Amino acid sequence: MAEALDLSSFPVTWEVLDPVTDPARALGARAVQPARADNVLTRGHVRRGDAATGLAAAAHLAEDTIATTFVEHAYIEPEAGSAWMEDGTLCIRACTQAPVMDQEDVAKVLGLPLDRVRILPSGTGGGFGSKLDVSLQPLIGLVALKTGQPCTMTYTRRESMQSTTKRHPARMHARIGCDAAGRITGMAFDGTFDTGAYASWGPTVANRVPVHASGPYFTPAYRADTVAMHTNNPIAGAFRGFGVPQAAVIQEALYDDLARAAGIDRLAFRRLNALRDGQPTVCGQELGGVGITACFDALADGWARAGDETLAFNTAAAASGSRLRRGLGIAACWYGCGNTALPNPSTMRLGLTAAGRLVLHQGATDIGQGANTVIPQICADALGLPLSDFDFIGPDTALTPDGGKTSASRQTYVSGKAAMLAGAALRAEILALTNRAPDACLALSDAQLTVTDAAGESTLDLARLPLVLGDYVLAAEESYDPPTRALDAEGQGAPYAVYGYGAQLAEVEVDLDLGTTRVLRITAAHDLGRVINPLLAEGQIEGGIAQGLGMALMEDYVPGRTENLHDYLIPTTGDMPEVVTILLEVPDPEGPMGAKGLGEHALIPTAPAILNAITDATGARVRQLPALPHRVRAAIRGVEG
Repeated sequence: MAEALDLSSFPVTWEVLDPVTDPARALGARAVQPARADNVLTRGHVRRGDAATGLAAAAHLAEDTIATTFVEHAYIEPEAGSAWMEDGTLCIRACTQAPVMDQEDVAKVLGLPLDRVRILPSGTGGGFGSKLDVSLQPLIGLVALKTGQPCTMTYTRRESMQSTTKRHPARMHARIGCDAAGRITGMAFDGTFDTGAYASWGPTVANRVPVHASGPYFTPAYRADTVAMHTNNPIAGAFRGFGVPQAAVIQEALYDDLARAAGIDRLAFRRLNALRDGQPTVCGQELGGVGITACFDALADGWARAGDETLAFNTAAAASGSRLRRGLGIAACWYGCGNTALPNPSTMRLGLTAAGRLVLHQGATDIGQGANTVIPQICADALGLPLSDFDFIGPDTALTPDGGKTSASRQTYVSGKAAMLAGAALRAEILALTNRAPDACLALSDAQLTVTDAAGESTLDLARLPLVLGDYVLAAEESYDPPTRALDAEGQGAPYAVYGYGAQLAEVEVDLDLGTTRVLRITAAHDLGRVINPLLAEGQIEGGIAQGLGMALMEDYVPGRTENLHDYLIPTTGDMPEVVTILLEVPDPEGPMGAKGLGEHALIPTAPAILNAITDATGARVRQLPALPHRVRAAIRGVEG
């Protein structure tokens, strides 16, 4: 700690400054960064139609202000890595979500050309966005470069929590209106996000939130403005959802208010307003394969059952004088897969050796979400040969093309599409060599590749073919970049080519005296477009729900106080509810075999659904997350907590 150092031994003159800690007051305060005198990192804006007119025409209005706090990623593996020199090249094996970005950053920091830096990602024990930023890579690289000796480093848990980024705290105000029939007429959203002293992924958050703050609903008149403010607080960066989970909390809370005001069932209200194929989004983009209505329909039976059970429980509890009450909450999500209106390519290479082995060079980092499984599955399916015929290389900046960063739920969609194109390209080459039909069957046996169609059979003796690329006799390399369109000054355009959708039902039990909340069951319906691997999809949803539960009820990073996993609470197995997963397939016309992303989507509806359930149980709303017991208790008593 700096306080423990003898500062007199440092050849530095120290000037103590008053810290800027409140983002709401940072505008016009002392400049945290001299280059940004107003402390504004960036702003985001989307406008469609006239929100003020839409709100004025509404029969029912809902309005509120809600705030969230810093949330720690709390991955089980802290930052760790090793570095060594190999034939003049600096090699670094470390946990990362973005090996090519690490290569570029390390080369820049250490003054090396790119070809003298090699990044070999280790098996990563969780990232959730924080490991998009470099941490120890340049440090261990410097030691190896200067000493010529191997170097290893592992952060302690405290070092990890002190030095890495957090979820952006947000203060959000929103107004939403609907007509007498319950249809949304307009929405206005304003959000201030505390990005800390440095940029990290603050621009991504500020620009993604206005696109998504409407939720997956048709909103004809809309205005959303965000600002990412510099403070001297912890640095906020990428965290599963890039600000969308925060925005969903207030939007879904106001949808509950409007449904009650209009006298419409809360699920029916959302289904009535759900975005449908061909309807413009708040960015004016018309989408196909919109699966949100299917998600609501999949929850209908569970909603009816839970409603009956909750009513019966609460009636009995009131009669017996019990302090326990149960409540139901529902919330939905949509999430654009990949970068917001920016280039977002992935490249995959597939080769066939003379010995009859397929090799996929797959540079998309697997941080536990299953890229090493799903992407080869897509490639194998496109090629028409089983996974047992494949070997895999990567990610490794010396051996694999750039698969892009693992973030924004992009790998299944973007890298999966590149892998599908590579598999299809190699298949087309094989069919051309053998003059066989498009529906021909392929089979590998040692160095023999047999191609069979209705007209007959051809066999390629791979050992007799010349090498075309490295060790390969046949090879294909394909890239895919989602077809997006830049946003104009009013936020109109096509920010993402593919969106995923989901809706979750939360059943909770609240102790009215203690303010404690127990989540009993989460029913999660998610549209994946095409379910590539059901087991991995279920795991993603269960993990997302765990993080959403933590955001809703307990996770609150306080510098200097909650810098370990004893004082910083995350959900344990004892906190987890029963999770009922419903996987849906509404194919996307752009996704590989119709597939959409899932990683962020699984988290976004959880906290809003739980918080709405608390309100349903108690009649009170918690406006400062997390919903700690004292805040729930204060809300019940009508006191700001």
